[in-house]
Amino acid sequence: MNLRIALFAIVMAAGYAVADACTSLIVTKGASTDGSNMITYAADSHVLYGELYNQPAADHQPGAMREIREWDTNKHLGYIPEVAHTFATIGNMNEHGVTIAESTWGGREELQGSGLIDYGSLIYVTLQRAKTAREAVDIMTSLVAEYGYASSGETFSIGDADEVWIMDLIGKGKDDKGAVWVARRVPDGYISGHANQARVHQFPLNDPQTLYAPDVITFAREKGYFSGKDKDFSFAMAYAVFDFLELRGCEARVWAFYNKFMAPGTADRFLTWINEGKGEPMPLWVKPARKISANDMKWMMRDHFEGTPFDMTNDIGAGPFDVPYRYRPMEYEVNGQKYFNERAIATQQTGFSFVSSMNANRHAAMRGVLWFGVDDANTCVYVPVFNSTNQAPYQLAVGNGDLLTLSWDAMFWVTNYVANQAYNRYSLMIPDIRRVQKGFEDQFEQVVDALSSNISADAEYAGVQALLTQFTNNAAADVTTTYKALGDYLLVKFLDGNVKTEDAPGVFSRTADGYPAKPQFPGYNQRYYESIANSADGERLRVKE
Repeated sequence: MNLRIALFAIVMAAGYAVADACTSLIVTKGASTDGSNMITYAADSHVLYGELYNQPAADHQPGAMREIREWDTNKHLGYIPEVAHTFATIGNMNEHGVTIAESTWGGREELQGSGLIDYGSLIYVTLQRAKTAREAVDIMTSLVAEYGYASSGETFSIGDADEVWIMDLIGKGKDDKGAVWVARRVPDGYISGHANQARVHQFPLNDPQTLYAPDVITFAREKGYFSGKDKDFSFAMAYAVFDFLELRGCEARVWAFYNKFMAPGTADRFLTWINEGKGEPMPLWVKPARKISANDMKWMMRDHFEGTPFDMTNDIGAGPFDVPYRYRPMEYEVNGQKYFNERAIATQQTGFSFVSSMNANRHAAMRGVLWFGVDDANTCVYVPVFNSTNQAPYQLAVGNGDLLTLSWDAMFWVTNYVANQAYNRYSLMIPDIRRVQKGFEDQFEQVVDALSSNISADAEYAGVQALLTQFTNNAAADVTTTYKALGDYLLVKFLDGNVKTEDAPGVFSRTADGYPAKPQFPGYNQRYYESIANSADGERLRVKE
């Protein structure tokens, strides 16, 4: 009780009342500001509903079976034997703080898997069974070896508080249920990432920090994918497909991460690879120029190439309100010439995203902090969820609405309510969204930092778990309520292309007689006006003397 009262006071003092295409970025503890390993993930899909999955810990009788359903389609694939005890999971983290993320790169079509374990099941079954990242690598590769791999090429981020691994994996085709793979531990002090493209090129053949399928090279030889010396073998070149869109639409997102945190200009040497597929491929990991925080990673997940040659707010596609979004399809044709839309880390069709922070110096109940958001990472609020959280908040729970059923109590739907208004007039609305978003995240970070500092390692687990769960539940409820109000506010403030004047945020101005004050008429940006003036309609619309 004393612990609960003390921590409640800390929370109050901090000011807060108690896959289609994906991106995953990695920061090792030696490269982070607080000694945490970090993994991010954006689960991007046009049919994925943003919710927080969870499974309680459980004991199972001998002979118990575990059903496998394909994550992307919910298709029944079969059953595998259950283990005696499964760990609790919350999102892509388990009770021990192990986190797994992925991105799909497809690869050679003839290697499409034919087995029982799809990539989603590989993640969530492993989280129920692994105490460490290293153990997770063994479990994942053993599962596909025994039961077969049902998906196409994938890259996985696999981490805990001590180490982070990155693994490329692909099936062996319809006639072989197994898979070939390479897993490498990211060296401490470095950062890495993947975004729908295989990332492992050459790798050491005799290194305890590098693991690989025994036949990863011989299988490539048998299939005619490789004929050189073993030391020159590149997993990515053998099993993946590299073309312009794979590079600019996928590798460029990792480049944006490297470019943000390497010394200024250092990442420019990879632009030839990104633009032409020539020169030095981007390395699997790089050393950042400074230490990186969880907050840095939240904003990295909101990146649209701002300040780079690919900046999505600068070209004509951004329209009259500097919108950094492009709707599908990504590729289109004009007069027989193909063009494409840039694909940034932040995108409108994200189901959920997270920044996982894993730190052995925190209390066991908060060794893992899953900063979790739904819908577009750029406009979401990242709510702290902990490795000890044993039930998702109602606002994030499975079954509270779905992609075809609106629920105003679901964080996914209120975040979409806000975001989809901003997509129409981004430059005007984003400052109001940032004000609310940053206010929440700053408060949450203060609370988590205070809890990390003030909870002793020997504090009762159950008491800490209960407090953290209450904090997460209240945070999710508060964000959901406030974001619904924010959406209402944006609708009123920006109605009909105008911008209402305010005496304070949310307090709209009135005349002395109580009548609505005259709104502002902001119009469009200068680039838009110039495009009209220079178009075929320019002369028709020109004001004549």
